Amino acid sequence: MEFESATHMFWWIFVGSKGGVMRMKIVISLKDFPQNANQLAQNLGVNYRTVMHHLNILEENGIVKSEGPKYGKVYFLTDLFMKNFDLFEKITERVRRP
Repeated sequence: MEFESATHMFWWIFVGSKGGVMRMKIVISLKDFPQNANQLAQNLGVNYRTVMHHLNILEENGIVKSEGPKYGKVYFLTDLFMKNFDLFEKITERVRRP
């Protein structure tokens, strides 16, 4: 999917599509420190396959990048994400409001 702006992409990834809340949790967890999919699954209390599904979406859209061999891949937040961190915070604020 092509987006007209980072704002459009962030809203779609984190709010406009199913699984946005889980993707927010993954990104927040990765902001603390890089992790592999097993670590993320354990830290978030969810299934490994769930984490992998969302990591793939985040990686395809340039939010995270991975380094390392197949099962030992470690995921990091990208420069694109960090440049738009204020936008991410605004989005999470809106989602948290009752």
